[in-house]
Amino acid sequence: MEVDPIAGLIEDLVETLEDGRKGFQKAGELLSESGHNDLADQMRQYASQRAQFSAELRDLARSKGFEIEEEGSTGAALHRAWMSVADMATGDDAHAVLAAAEQGEDHAVEEFEEAIGRDDLPPEVRSVVARQAQEVNAAHDKVRSLRDSRAA
Repeated sequence: MEVDPIAGLIEDLVETLEDGRKGFQKAGELLSESGHNDLADQMRQYASQRAQFSAELRDLARSKGFEIEEEGSTGAALHRAWMSVADMATGDDAHAVLAAAEQGEDHAVEEFEEAIGRDDLPPEVRSVVARQAQEVNAAHDKVRSLRDSRAA
């Protein structure tokens, strides 16, 4: 059975958001363990944001008659790589944790840019995806700024 292209796009974005949520949670844990509570709080906020975005896209998909599967995609698997990088870092090295988070967010930015560049998006999907893309870009830029401020 062929997957509707819009359903596939939403599914890919949900998987990317879920991977980001897990990665930000892990980053928050690592940073919290070493007393970088301000950074840990920021990472937890991004994890929460990603969970909200994922839920919003799932609801949108359901309203279009699509159900999003729970399994990850190949593209999302690339994004998961930052979680393994974060596993190698310790919270004592805030720069390394933030670098892993920023690197993982590169994938999220690319996924959202590709999505909003599509000509076949229905207006209600484009509106949600474009708004989320702005927030994903802002988070990416903030994480990069935090990383750069912790450079050795």
